[in-house]
Amino acid sequence: MARPSEYKAEYAEQAYKLCLLGATDKELADFFQVTEQTVNNWKKAQPEFFESITRGKMMADAQVAESLFKRALGYSHQAEKIMVVAGTVQREEYTEHYPPDTPAASLWLRNRQPEKWRDRQQTELTGKDGENLFAGIKVTFVKPE
Repeated sequence: MARPSEYKAEYAEQAYKLCLLGATDKELADFFQVTEQTVNNWKKAQPEFFESITRGKMMADAQVAESLFKRALGYSHQAEKIMVVAGTVQREEYTEHYPPDTPAASLWLRNRQPEKWRDRQQTELTGKDGENLFAGIKVTFVKPE
């Protein structure tokens, strides 16, 4: 006979909030002081727990993707500068501009369209009618520095 689950209903909300912060299943297990396998068992046995984790991870990923997208293209937002002039506090609104960020654009493209933008190129060599040119031969290619 299996021992009773240590799962509590409030774990679903806690897991959701932790996943919004980017927690992995391993980190959830550490938080709940159980093994990662127990977290996996809870996901199978407790639909609300599984759904809260899925929802939290999707929301966190979407927020990061949106931020990366904005960073890649460049963006602007309204901001406020607070100054003290002649002993009085003054507030001045302005538009803050962030230029496009090349590494962010590269990361986005490499992950969204890896066949077009990956850093590593793969070349496949075959003989007539697709036969293996190197059958039985161990070949190592070294890229010169």
